[in-house]
Amino acid sequence: MLLHLSLNWLDKVILGLYCLFVLGIGWRLKRQMRTSDDFFLSGRRIPSWITGLAFLSANLGALEMMGMAASGAKYGMLTSHFYWIGAVPAMIFVALFMMPFYYGSKARSVPEYLRLRFDEKTRALNAFTFAIMTVLMSGISLYAMAILFRDLLGWSFDLSIWLSAGIVLLYTASGGLTSSIYNEVLQFFLIVLGFTPLTWLGLREAGGWHGLQGRLLAMGDRGYLHLWQNMAHPSSNPMGVEWFGLVMGLGFVLSFGYWCTDFLVVQRAMAAEDMAAARRTPLIAAVPKMLFPFIVIVPGILALALIPAAHWPLQKGAINFNEALPLMIQQFYPAGMLGLGLTALLASFMSGMAGNVTAFNSVWTYDIYQSYIKRDGSDAHYLAVGRWTTIIGIVLSVGGAYLVTHFDNLMDYMQLVFGFVNAPLFATFLLGMFWKRSTGHGAFWGLLSGMFGAAAHYSLTVAEGKGGWIAHLHTYSSSMAQNFWGAIWAFVACFAVTVMVSLASAPRPEAELAGLVRSLTPRLEEKHLAWFRRPAYLGVGVLVILVALNWYFR
Repeated sequence: MLLHLSLNWLDKVILGLYCLFVLGIGWRLKRQMRTSDDFFLSGRRIPSWITGLAFLSANLGALEMMGMAASGAKYGMLTSHFYWIGAVPAMIFVALFMMPFYYGSKARSVPEYLRLRFDEKTRALNAFTFAIMTVLMSGISLYAMAILFRDLLGWSFDLSIWLSAGIVLLYTASGGLTSSIYNEVLQFFLIVLGFTPLTWLGLREAGGWHGLQGRLLAMGDRGYLHLWQNMAHPSSNPMGVEWFGLVMGLGFVLSFGYWCTDFLVVQRAMAAEDMAAARRTPLIAAVPKMLFPFIVIVPGILALALIPAAHWPLQKGAINFNEALPLMIQQFYPAGMLGLGLTALLASFMSGMAGNVTAFNSVWTYDIYQSYIKRDGSDAHYLAVGRWTTIIGIVLSVGGAYLVTHFDNLMDYMQLVFGFVNAPLFATFLLGMFWKRSTGHGAFWGLLSGMFGAAAHYSLTVAEGKGGWIAHLHTYSSSMAQNFWGAIWAFVACFAVTVMVSLASAPRPEAELAGLVRSLTPRLEEKHLAWFRRPAYLGVGVLVILVALNWYFR
């Protein structure tokens, strides 16, 4: 079981320097936050290599570290589907097809694009649901950090939550999105330096990749190191899902719903210096994204193979997979390395929280406060509101952290939330950007129907004791399979209702949709760019690497 570790002076120095550095970034950038555009969108002047790393790092919070390691221990290499099927194709799609509409429309947020394309009520619905989701996601980062420091260092759960929340508040309220972006770039390098050695040390202990395979076979391996060989039937793999549920639920609905519509990540690309840089942003992020399974998933698999079951903490009588990463750090990191590893984790949790908070304050200020509370305020007023909203978002995130304590796997919880919000939203965007006949009434009622569809599915099915609030019409073998199919039902419900209501309501004049719908928007000319800077060529290169990885680990 977990034993409390003692930090020596070097570990404490590393942690202290990181906290001082991030606070220094916020303080240094505060003087540059002269307008609300500076605070919420970094003045749209960030180079693409920085926005690309920030685009990736905004997703490197608890999802990437504790959650992916937990899923690696629970589901094995199948968790890599969250990267190679569940992220990269969508990142290519948003770069090549959707970013021209986001950036070209000069919308300040994803809900604001919905207002331009559809109407005010559709924007309002998305703004409120997104604000709730960001608070829940930010709470996950706080929760993950708190249990880590509680289990490894013996710190109070409550103290860990409020201390990290205070640090995030100081640098985010000072430097806004720019502070968050530069800290996300720092976080990216810290994670690579902090956790690559953990994979290497674990594989050395296991006897290499073949030694790991042997250990898993001895434990009754159910396909822990394969991606596709055991996907014919739910019972043949640890994730309990067949290939169609995986490809449609994760690879299409959840993946595209998150990477193409979630303002948390889209906001980073919208801060780029020009259209070409905005389109390159997701493609630059996709390259390291494909390599991250070896840093964050493999340690979870190694924890399952190397750490005896008796040493795993239990939750409700079952193994608590959220402890996979703390167990690995405890077993393999000596002094000095412990400080670096804990700093990398602290960076990921705080950055994941800051990313959600900056998205929350932008949507609240622009899409809720300015639209419905005070329409004629000065720019200085909205800048002040943004800073106050940051404080409110932090406090609400603390409440979200305590809600997460009811789930034994962070990834299960996060995919459940995404299924309610992002899955139907992607259907709305898909129809809005590629079907000029879709209307505001259709989008609004489609979104509501999609969320109701997700709720109905969760209420009528059960998996691992979760769901089934109304009846148990179907039982899934894993919570993840339940989440995938819930997302599919949410997407289908939204898509169908949007089409039906749109056909029954009057469309907007085509002249009002120029720049918002693909068929009514002039194609971008990028012949002046060198071939290696053109998004189409970069997209093809990323796709080739992606196919190779899936083939090798099939």
